[in-house]
Order: sequence, then C-alpha cells, then structure tokens
Amino acid sequence: MLTLLVSVLSPLRGEPAAAVTLPTGFQEQVVFSGLTEPTNIEFAPDGRVFVAEKGGRVKVFADLADPTPTVFADLSRIVHNQWDRGLLGLALPADFPANPWVYVLYTYDAPPGQTAPVWNDVCADANNGRCLVTGRLSRLRAGGDVMTGTEQVLIQDWCQQYPSHSVGDLRFGADGMLYASAGDGASFSAVDYGQLGRPANPCGDPPGGTMTPPGAQGGALRSQDVRTTADPTNLDGAVLRLDPATGAAAAGNPLIASADLNARRIVAHGTRNPYRFTIRPGTNEVWLGDVGWNGWEEIDRVVDPTAAVTNLGWPCYEGAGRMASYDNANLNLCETLYTGAGQTAPYYTYNHGAAVVPGETCGSGGDAVSGLAFYPGSGGSYPAAYAGALFFADYSRGCIWAMRPGTAGGLPNPANIQTFGQAAAGPVDLAVGPGGELYYADMAGGTVRRIRYFPGNQPPTAVISATPTSGPAPLTVAFDGTGSTDPDPADAGRLRYAWDFTSDGTVDATTPTTSFRYPENGSYTATLTVTDTLDVSASGTVRIQPGNGAPTAVLDTPGPGTQWRVGETLTFSGHATDPQQGTLPASALSWRLRMQHCESVDNCHTHPVREWSGVAEGSFVAPDHEYPSYLELELTATDAQGLANTVVRRLDPYTVDLTFATNPPGLQLSVGAITGTAPFTRTVIVGSTNTVSAPGKQQVGGVPYSFADWSDGGAATHVVTAPATATGYTATYAGAAGCGAASGYTCTTETGRPWPTADGGVLSLTGDDAVSEVALPFPVRLFGQAYSRAWVSANGFVSFVDPVSAQPVNGGLPDAERPNAAVYPFWDDLYVRADSSVRTAVTGTAPERRFVVEWRNVGLYGSTSARLSFAAALAENGEIVFDYRDLDTGGRERGDSATVGIENAAGTVALPFSVNQPVLVNGTSIVFRP
Repeated sequence: MLTLLVSVLSPLRGEPAAAVTLPTGFQEQVVFSGLTEPTNIEFAPDGRVFVAEKGGRVKVFADLADPTPTVFADLSRIVHNQWDRGLLGLALPADFPANPWVYVLYTYDAPPGQTAPVWNDVCADANNGRCLVTGRLSRLRAGGDVMTGTEQVLIQDWCQQYPSHSVGDLRFGADGMLYASAGDGASFSAVDYGQLGRPANPCGDPPGGTMTPPGAQGGALRSQDVRTTADPTNLDGAVLRLDPATGAAAAGNPLIASADLNARRIVAHGTRNPYRFTIRPGTNEVWLGDVGWNGWEEIDRVVDPTAAVTNLGWPCYEGAGRMASYDNANLNLCETLYTGAGQTAPYYTYNHGAAVVPGETCGSGGDAVSGLAFYPGSGGSYPAAYAGALFFADYSRGCIWAMRPGTAGGLPNPANIQTFGQAAAGPVDLAVGPGGELYYADMAGGTVRRIRYFPGNQPPTAVISATPTSGPAPLTVAFDGTGSTDPDPADAGRLRYAWDFTSDGTVDATTPTTSFRYPENGSYTATLTVTDTLDVSASGTVRIQPGNGAPTAVLDTPGPGTQWRVGETLTFSGHATDPQQGTLPASALSWRLRMQHCESVDNCHTHPVREWSGVAEGSFVAPDHEYPSYLELELTATDAQGLANTVVRRLDPYTVDLTFATNPPGLQLSVGAITGTAPFTRTVIVGSTNTVSAPGKQQVGGVPYSFADWSDGGAATHVVTAPATATGYTATYAGAAGCGAASGYTCTTETGRPWPTADGGVLSLTGDDAVSEVALPFPVRLFGQAYSRAWVSANGFVSFVDPVSAQPVNGGLPDAERPNAAVYPFWDDLYVRADSSVRTAVTGTAPERRFVVEWRNVGLYGSTSARLSFAAALAENGEIVFDYRDLDTGGRERGDSATVGIENAAGTVALPFSVNQPVLVNGTSIVFRP
C-alpha cells in the first residue's frame, strides 16, 4: 500500500516547474493550477484564456496572471465523465469575441435517442460494452466571462459503446470552417467488429446487421462506415469539416452531393482515436495524432480536406502496415481495402517498443500521442530552428518532441525530430500561446504549463521544502532551499536566498537552510526567493498551518492484497480522523478509481475510471482490460482548513495463462492485438474478453493450409472469456491434399493395386501409444539415406530414427520436432484393441523385395466403434506405397485429423499428401517414387 500526504498549495503565476528536462535556454513554468482535470486550452485574441475541464466545466482566466478563474459554463450535469470520456474539445473563432461563440465537443451522458443525464458518470459495467453514450458538438454564446442563453446543439451523434476512443478535438481552419474529430467508440482490448456487448450491435451498424465475419460492419469498423453506402453513415472514427453556424457540412466538402447528411460532413476517416489534431498555420491541412493499439502511434496528414475523402486505414491498418489482428479476422471491409489500395499512409509513425529519438530518456512502451501544435513560421520567441516545427506529445511517455522542417519554410521532417521535453507532466493538449510560447494541459496534476525560452541569462528555480507543515502551536518548522537551481554555469553555487515566513514583506533569513517558530495558531504562506548573480529572481511558496494537524485517512476495505476478476463487484469503505475535528464526516471524503495500463510491469500510464465524493462506502464492478494492468483506489480526507491526506491501495487482478497452438505447429494466430507464431502463451485477467483469430489460409514450410476448427468449437474468429485455470486452445488446419514433388520424390494416386497383406508376424503393439523396434530385411532408402532399423508406432507411422515415444499428436510436414525420417500412412491418435493388430511381412525376391507394415482393424482413440485398416509397403528400389480399406464415410476415418506423407531425418524436407483432410479413399493407393 502506498500512502501519500498532500498539502494543498496555491502556486504563484509563472512558478518554475523543475521536473521536466528541456533544451538549453528553456524553462517550464506553472501558469494556472488548482484545476480539475484540464483537457484543452484556448487563447482568445483579447488576452483571456479558456480552459476545458474533463468533468464538463469551461473556465476563463482574465489573462495569464489571473490566479482565479471564472466558470464560463457548467455542463457537468449532461457530460459523461468516466474513463476517457468527458469534455475534450474546445475552440474559439479567430474573430472572438466579436463573434461571441465558444465551441465545445463532449461525451453526452445518454444513449442515442435518450436525454441526459442517464448514467450520471456512474456506469458500473462501462468497459463491457453496456454503457452506450453519444457525442455532442455545441456552441455557447459568451456574454463577458459567462455563457448567456442556452446551449446551441449543432450535432448529436457519435454512438460510443466502450469508454475510450470517445470524441476528440475541435479546431478552426484558415477557411473559417470548424473541424472536429472523434474515435471509433469500440473496444480497446479486443478485436471488435460489433459482436461484443449485450446486446451485440447496439449502435446499429447497420440496423439489424449480423455482426459476424466477413460481412460485419460494427465496432472499430465504424471508422470505415462511409464506404458502406447502403446504410446510414455514422461519424465515429472520422474528421468533419463543418459550417460553424449550423453544424452542417461545409461547402466544398468531397461528399457534399451525397443524400446522407453525415457523409457530407466527413473529410477523413479510418481513425482509432484522433484525440488531438491541429491545423497547419495559413492552411487547411489537418494534422492528426491517432492513438494506436499495441503497436504504433500515428501522425496523419490530410492535405486538402476539400479533395477526395482521406481513408487513414484503421482498423485494417495500424502504422504503415496491416493491422494483423483485424486482417486475420477476414473482414470484407478490410479485405477490399487491401486489394483496392485506398489507404493513405501515416506521415510519421513510431513503434511502442522503440524510442522516438535514440538515446532519449522517454523510454518506450508509450501508446498515447496526446497533443499537436505548429510553431509559427516567423515572429516567435523560440530560436529560428523551431520555425514551422510540429510539436507533438505522448501522455504515456510524458514527453514532447519537435519535428522541425528540413529546410526553411518546408514541412516538418520526420528525420529531424528533437526530444524537446522529457518527464513532462502528462500532457493532454498542446497550444502555442501569446509571445510564441508552447503551453500544455496537465490533466492529472490540474495545471496549465508554459515553456519559455530565455536567450541570455536564465532565471533560477526556487525549490522549497518544509518539515512539518502543520501541527500544534507553537510550531517550529525546518526550511530547506538547497534544491533550488540555476542552469547558468556562472550562477552555480552563487544563488542568494531570502526567506519571508509570514508574508509580511520582511526578510527573516538569508541562508539556504533555516528554521522558524510559529507561536500561534493560523495559516501562513512561507516564501523563498532565490536571486542569481544578475539579480534575476524566482520564488516558491509553502503553506504552514500551526494549530492544525492533517487528518488521517484510513482505507478499510478492500484490504491489502485484495485481487479481482473482470465483472466482479468490489465494495469499498473508509474513514478519517482529524486532530482538531475528531472523526470527519463522509462529506470530507472523496474517492478515485483509476486503471494503470502497463506496456510492461514497470511502465504504466493512467486511465481515470470513476470518482465518488462525500461518501464513506460504495462499490464498483471490476473492469475488463488487457494485462499487464491493475487498479488503484484512492481515498482523500480533507479537513475544514483544507489540509488533506491521501491513501492509495493497489488492487491486482487474478491472472491466468492461456496457451494458443496450431495443428500443425508454426502457423500464425491473433489474440487481441498480438499476432504471433503458435504455440505461444498469453497472460490475461480472469474473466477478460479476448478475441482469437485464425487466418483462413496460410503456409508453413511452403505447404498451404486451410483453417478447419478450433478445439473449443468456436468460429475462426471468436471471443474467449478467460477461465480461472490455465487452458489451451488449438486451431486445427488442413493441408492441401494431393500429390506433388519434393527433393527427388514424386507422388501419384493409383487404383486397382492388390492389398499388401502382411501375415509374416504380429508386432507386440497393443493398447494406446505403443512403439516397437524392428530390424529391416534390407536397407530402406529415404531422402538419400539408408536405414537398417525402424520403429513402428501404433499411431500410424514408421520412423527410421527412434521417435522416443509413439507421438499421438500429429502435425504438419516438414517439422523439426520428432518423429522424423519417417513415412506416415495415417499419423493420428490410434488404439490397438483386442481384435486389432499391427503386422509385418516381406514380399517378393531381391532386388524387388517389399517390407510391408499393416495396421489391421485398428481403432481411433476416443471412439469405440471406428475401425480402419491401412498399410505401408517399403520397396527395395525406394518406392513407398500407402493403401487403405475399411474406411467409413466419417471424416476422421478418411483422415481429417491425420497426417499422410513422408519426411527426411532433419525434419526440413517432406512430401505431404494431406494434413487433417478427409481425402483418403478405400482402394486408392498413394505412391511415392524417388
């Protein structure tokens, strides 16, 4: 359990923020603090700054020095604020406030056709696809610093089934048109084509549609919906170009002549989660950051929104290549895109497993491109190298980069990327503000931050610590300013310190460390001012409360070590005590539940899930998510004087290992976002939803195979709900039946050959999985090698090297695993019953002798009735003949779980006749000739 003590502070305007690492000459400053999950920043021409908060409030600051905002509008009653949903988009027209509209884009707290609030930010089963919401684009009329009149709804659409990939961003183009983006509203942990949730297809994609491959059109495929003209078009996963007065399609849009009003609005589609985008200054070019799944982040460029509609490819593509998990699901909307070449490749993409810039400390594993902003081509305060650069941020990695032009006035060059800010405070929006300075919204920390360039002397950074900050009076506090720094080498070790412990303007101490005794109860702001050798100063503050002790929050349940399964209801409870107030009421308590989503066990980023205020107990349903991930439940207790104490409990999920295999081995399977060569094992959360896909056709060792079935009876693509115990799933493939040629052998089928009866002797093979070693009557040649001994298996093969066991599980050919150097007339799991036998005989005379092995009336394991007979005749001249009789019409007796063919000693060369194909026929011989 992690326990944190938090004191509530009010930073000064422009207070330095020391954590981020920036290029020489740059410093980060906290401009606004005390916000609640800020998501978007807009600078008005008159100097005001508008900030959107995720919960539904828009706040306005009079200027960059204003410490206290005014609530411009409060839409929290109808905004759905859960997981990644909320108020995310904000825009002002270029001529604001003469044009007095503030534009907002948010998740509306109601399913299609219903009126908010429906869920009230509390949907217990949100990420199981059961909490349907919509998106809303509105404009709010400004009357001074507050909204006047009623909200004017321009568009209400964007059906969203899952709690991420919600609405996105808003921007005005140089053409005065309003641009908007939104995600696909689909599952973020499974291949989703509309089959998930209860009921399936709740967004009607199309209405009454069957959500099965290959014709499915739901889930993530909503991003391709504009291509399905036979049904109404939705707006998910698309970029819109709109008339800002009406929300209708803007004149000049590519599909303006369509009868479908939504299709008219769309200028780009095929995005997963275009959470942020920007417009290149002086143009209408749209530059999108599309948050990827488990592989790639994209920056996409829509060059001309009035030309043909741009298809950015999701979910059929991620990054520059096909998205294998959706490709393997064999969906028509993807297959036709692959063959039609209609996808526009990303302008730039980076892999989750690699650094953006080699050697940077951002690390890898990030999967949330979360902000884009163009720097002005001229007139900015940054060095000239940044003119025209595209700044972009990754929330997960906590970094900001500058993609600088290759030539003056040119486009940003992916080969010219600089790591600009490392260890930034979780940026979720970037904006270039007054003076050409980069700003970003820090959602988790509740701040807006500015990155300022100092061409000459840089100011110091004041870092203040105090121990204790509260307690009974008289209170003696130890102060330490030795963490203060100045980046200029000339100022190293030469800072001057001035302490004011009571905000009376008097310097009380001038040493780096000191102490002060507060004799009486009260609330004081202690200030440290540090000054460099050129008399440039910076200050930091800390709040001291003698006579007041911080409360103690106690998280009673769930207890330490509690684990969970998807869909399980967990209850929580807690209390708090305070030295002055005693037991605090429930109104003093607040709770937060968040998901830590990890690329690896030590590389995680945060998704807020839910919040509760003013309650001492409650419950939640454990969410579905990919692993590794875990929950954090946070309890904060706040006393009457504003002192707070926070405790956090980590809640890990129960996990299970699922193993995925193919028969034959070595084929490709997709499980969620991961595609790999089977067999492989994935660790998942118990109860989680996992989509598994077996491609219809693929090859291994040059041999083509077709999907036959899954061991659990599912379709080629289906959902596996993770059980509590380790389980294996096998996709069986059938090899293409028929004869061919390999390394000097040819294969033919012949009829009319006499049955090669073997009555020379009966091998001691009985029951299940037996092997018998025999001496060969003459050297038998196979793939250029001669053998004098053989091992005959009850499971229908003869190997000329010791197979170690009877090998009951057949596989494809060739395969380096045992058995090898073998002939396989009917390799399957067989059973030699009391009325069965395996016999041998030698027929003919030298040099035309044949060694015959006959499996007579043997059974199929697991069946009490099935019987079959087959034989392998090995000729002195190297010819090999397989014969069959007593085969019933059932598929298994005809070979639909058997391997038939020959293979060399290394398992590298083979001539298969069939693998898991019901193609064997009574009286038809298979002849292999060297």
